[in-house]
Amino acid sequence: MSALFLAIPLTIFMLFVAPIWLWLHYSNRAERGAELNGNERQRLIQLSDEAQRMRARIETLEQILDAEHPNWRND
Repeated sequence: MSALFLAIPLTIFMLFVAPIWLWLHYSNRAERGAELNGNERQRLIQLSDEAQRMRARIETLEQILDAEHPNWRND
């Protein structure tokens, strides 16, 4: 009889409470993971600036190569 007193609440918990609890836990975790903190945002801005400088350098190098060796892209 005492096992029945434990089995009924445990069954109700496993069927109704646990799935909702897990769903809410992992949905909130996904939302928190999508946000950037201050350090990550600063690093992203820094990497974006470096990529823009790198793009400018590559364009300059391509212009120099176009002037010195017009068919360098075909070689």
